[in-house]
Amino acid sequence: MSDIGDQSAGEPGGVPFPDFATNEDLPLEDDVDLSESPPRSASQQVRSMIEWIAVAVGALSVALLIKAFLLQAFFIPSGSMFETLQINDRVLVNKLSYRLHDIHRGDIVVFEKPPLASGEINDLIKRVIALPGETLTLRDGDVYVDGLKLDEPYVLGKPSVPERDLIPNCDNPPAPDRCTVPPGFVFVMGDNRTGSSDSRTFGPIEESSVVGRAFLKVWPIGDLGFL
Repeated sequence: MSDIGDQSAGEPGGVPFPDFATNEDLPLEDDVDLSESPPRSASQQVRSMIEWIAVAVGALSVALLIKAFLLQAFFIPSGSMFETLQINDRVLVNKLSYRLHDIHRGDIVVFEKPPLASGEINDLIKRVIALPGETLTLRDGDVYVDGLKLDEPYVLGKPSVPERDLIPNCDNPPAPDRCTVPPGFVFVMGDNRTGSSDSRTFGPIEESSVVGRAFLKVWPIGDLGFL
């Protein structure tokens, strides 16, 4: 029995070399014309257009979802929140906050204009002062909630006085300087106590009318910061 495993390729009686092509048989890179790409077919152009439209629609949908459920920017049209917020400031409002927790005293909130509010602006911004079931009293220019005086450095010493004869829609007998906040409502006031039309005028607002909590001032850039 012969043993072909010991035979060397290329030797007499061995396994012949395969017939490999040489470099001269292969096309050189310079022989290929890469100067122009082949023209795109009509179907490729249509497909690219559809892809761009899909991207644009997707981006718009995400933006609308964010605005509807998460975040929305608002500008400040008046001086009722001076000096915390100036006219033409821009704030970012978290619309998800009150789906996760209750409204807190001190929150700055954007809300839909209540029925008794005057003016043409549909969205107002104020600070929450009293919560459902609490009794707010205006006395000697200060604000008391359930008999306790509030510490309000943001009013810069401006007195908090009644804005009309009677505060409407309170649970206590009608009074100009006292309001027991009904369930499902909050009492809001502007930081500019001498230049704000607020719950002293139109009464407590429904919690369901609150759009969200203003948490970040985004304009002007130099005043960027949390509220």
